[in-house]
Amino acid sequence: MSPRPIIAIAAGAALVAALAAPAAADTAPDPITVPAVDGLDDGFMLGVDVSSALSLEESGVVFRDDAGSPADLFEVLADHGVSDVRIRVWNDPFDAAGNGYGGGNVDVDRALEIGKRADAAGLGVVVDFHYSDFWADPGKQHAPKAWEGYTVDETASAVHDFTADALTRFAGAGIDVTMVQVGNETNNGVAGVSGWDDMAEVFRAGSAAVREAAPDALVALHFTNPETAGRYDAAAAALDARGVDYDVFASSYYPYWHGSLENLTTVLSRVADTYDKKVAVVETSWVHTLDDADGHENTITEASEATAFPISAQGQATAFREVVQAVANVGDAGVGVFSWEPAWLPVGSPDELEANQQKWEQYGSGWAASYAAEYDPDDAGRWYGGSAVDNEALFSADGTPLPSLRVFEYVRTGATGPVVVTEIQRVSLTMNEGDEVSLPSHLRVTYSDGTVNEEAVSWDAPGSYPLGVHTVEGTTEAGHAVSATVTVRERSYLPGGGFEGDGAGLWSLAGTGGSIGWQADAVEGENALHFWNDADFTGSASQTVSGLEPGRYAAIATSQGAIAEADAVTLTVTATPTHLPPQASDRARAAQTRTAEAPLAFDGWRAYATAETPAVQVKKGADVTVEISWDLTAEAWGTIDDVRLIRIG
Repeated sequence: MSPRPIIAIAAGAALVAALAAPAAADTAPDPITVPAVDGLDDGFMLGVDVSSALSLEESGVVFRDDAGSPADLFEVLADHGVSDVRIRVWNDPFDAAGNGYGGGNVDVDRALEIGKRADAAGLGVVVDFHYSDFWADPGKQHAPKAWEGYTVDETASAVHDFTADALTRFAGAGIDVTMVQVGNETNNGVAGVSGWDDMAEVFRAGSAAVREAAPDALVALHFTNPETAGRYDAAAAALDARGVDYDVFASSYYPYWHGSLENLTTVLSRVADTYDKKVAVVETSWVHTLDDADGHENTITEASEATAFPISAQGQATAFREVVQAVANVGDAGVGVFSWEPAWLPVGSPDELEANQQKWEQYGSGWAASYAAEYDPDDAGRWYGGSAVDNEALFSADGTPLPSLRVFEYVRTGATGPVVVTEIQRVSLTMNEGDEVSLPSHLRVTYSDGTVNEEAVSWDAPGSYPLGVHTVEGTTEAGHAVSATVTVRERSYLPGGGFEGDGAGLWSLAGTGGSIGWQADAVEGENALHFWNDADFTGSASQTVSGLEPGRYAAIATSQGAIAEADAVTLTVTATPTHLPPQASDRARAAQTRTAEAPLAFDGWRAYATAETPAVQVKKGADVTVEISWDLTAEAWGTIDDVRLIRIG
């Protein structure tokens, strides 16, 4: 994962029941309830990735034990049942002047320091080679600066030598390396190399180095997006066909984006059963609050983004426990689950932002420093700053463990706390101006033991609202205070703009690379328009509506993804006259046609941006076409959703 901040937008074209943190009076911060996961092998890894630890400590962060006394982070982790520590390794995360790119500035030297401390606390070590100078994920697999311009053969050789040298140093330090990742989230590439034939050469080289330098360690290959149909089947088949030697097919799984746990078990089971591989989840996390703690926006900021579990320490424990269960359900092939960066705490409070920024720059304790712009100008160069996951930590802001840190112990032993309300369903309704408000008559109330009750609710709601965002208060039959968020916006005259249900069939696709269907990064609902291709491609999606009242109309759409600077995705609205006689010339028709367009922005994964065209004049009887067209180079990808046609005069 690359913890980029996300620009939040209003979402939802229909009623969305979004799980959110309950009122303070209904929370139970401690103890928590965690049913044991039956049959966990003693060797099942229950790990954490705390690669930011050194930079955090250099920035003044103090970790504490349960009593609130200062303590060594790794000893605290071990005392709470953690078995292994995962450490990301970048080749050279520094500029020529020695300024770190951030994210912990974890090169081999710093990874060794983390490894020594983990080993001293009795923890195993998992080494996660990114083969990059900064974050590697599905959207970017930049070659290290020193490897720029290498051929595939040269890259593979460099991967082998870098891996072998680093692991030899780990062995020389007496560090118990239990598993080694040859790449990080390598869906689309590794070390600047793409395409399965070339990627396989790099994987084989890295694997061979692990076998030589750390013969007792498992070799893992890491992928993500298990929710995408066929992705893991295709990856495992491609690796098998090319003779790649590895032990563990590793996955990221973030409940916000990656589909159901049942699907996770299914796709991992198919890989395990078909290719005789072990499987693991090497990245997962969940939020305990929506509050920001350092002045830098978090990845998850809205209740509507986090609906799978309660937003609380109990919710964190439940989420981790359920991921462990999903991997355990694979059978003996399931070998572990790792929480991603559960100790990435704020270096100061939001009102100390200037001081925080200085620490992020000086010590690399934020997700990215400005110095990373030379290497990653489009992402880190634009969005550098602090921790984007401080609300997903298993520690409070002062470094004291949250009750959820005990989940590593409790998944083996089980734990039962008092039965208390942990969450009440929150309602978010997005509606068109003039529509009547219709709120649910019952809400789900979730308890710490996992039981869920439906409670009647009384709302203080008028019949309609003006444009804007409104809060409606209510009370359940048991006396719990609840609220609903009602967002009223301009009426859209474009049916199916969310690509949901029958609305998806209203769109006409042309060219290559476009598809309509379920997307984890949809702005609202579950479906969206998505584009990607492994070769240069052009295409479009369009819909025409008729019978509009005369007036001025504009098209709006929201987008996210990554495209090259010379690429273009364009939103167009065209009003075409229908009243002209059949014998009218093309010139006459063109003179009566009105068109306006706007470029769509693609600033990174889930970095949502909304564009609006200038208005066009629609005359009586005119047809209006809304079109999204693309002219893109290979590997460009993105999602477009919430397409609307509004009247503005």
